[in-house]
Amino acid sequence: MKFSVLKAKSPSWRTSASAFRCILVVSCLASALVFAQASESDTPVPILTGNAGFFTNIQDGKTDIYSEISPILLLPLGDHWLIESRAEFEGDFARKWGDGPFGGQVQKSLDYLEADYIANPYVTITVGRFLTPFGIYNERLYPVWIRTLPATPLIFPIEDQSSNGAMLRGGFPVNSKINLNYAGFFSTLTTTTAIAANRSLGGRLGFFLPGPRIEAGFSWQKLLQDQRTNVVGFHFAWQPTPFPLNLRSEYVRSYVGSGYWIEGAYRLSQLHLWQHIARRTEFVGRFQQFFVGSAPADEASEYELPVANTRESDFGLNYFLMDGLKASGSYGRQFSSWGNGNLWSVGLAYRFAVPLGRPE
Repeated sequence: MKFSVLKAKSPSWRTSASAFRCILVVSCLASALVFAQASESDTPVPILTGNAGFFTNIQDGKTDIYSEISPILLLPLGDHWLIESRAEFEGDFARKWGDGPFGGQVQKSLDYLEADYIANPYVTITVGRFLTPFGIYNERLYPVWIRTLPATPLIFPIEDQSSNGAMLRGGFPVNSKINLNYAGFFSTLTTTTAIAANRSLGGRLGFFLPGPRIEAGFSWQKLLQDQRTNVVGFHFAWQPTPFPLNLRSEYVRSYVGSGYWIEGAYRLSQLHLWQHIARRTEFVGRFQQFFVGSAPADEASEYELPVANTRESDFGLNYFLMDGLKASGSYGRQFSSWGNGNLWSVGLAYRFAVPLGRPE
């Protein structure tokens, strides 16, 4: 397996039964410790949460069925420690012949398994496997329940990473009008398939203005192996107070490519007509572009990046059927020198949360 500053997906668990057993043992021991502490104090109980999704996608006349479940386990240990983990099970099924049955494989991955120590209100120390703090999409928007469009941005593979090592993160007010948030990390080289990671360092610095509800920030990552390349990124988010509107954008530049996306999501809760339906309805629009980099075309395609300069426009609709369940549909049109095409998607996303015990 080739390692680089980028990767398209979290590593597979195809040959990782032993790693899974180790993780299971650690989780069981940690859970037992949590219950022991809960019996002595008011320590919060563990929680099993996460999301699941089922989507039908049509691209260039070809249909595939995509399903995903991502369970998250939260194990609090006293007032300052938290162990958290997220696994991901993805199934992508397509017809091998024109009208034959759907077939495919289920990919299993471990996105993170980390121990967090909350040193004080401004600093949290993390060790283990964690989502690399680069940009905002991978950490904040990727789960199918949270994302506003079923498809991820074209540049998402550039920031879709997990790291093995240590991270320092937190935030504090600079003054009454500006809050600063930060994250810095170091990752070691790991070649085990289940928890593969690059040797790298980097971080993210952001500023949040509570008044206008604006956040802007900068991300940087340095690969400490192979090509020893740099990746830089910028992000912007705005929730204007007068309107139920979410505006987000990112820009990323790396040797395998660069690009940006701009997205807006508007909830119809201010409409007085058909209020019961309007407040559950959200319209989404996204425009994005990708520009190929200096890396060979086969390397870019290995990370599921476009092999030619590409621009795309997407429009979507989300309807929240109930708390924890939403229906989504979208249409996109993609333009590149390799050809133009339409992208359709429709499906359901579900969020769940189950406490694993009762506080004393």
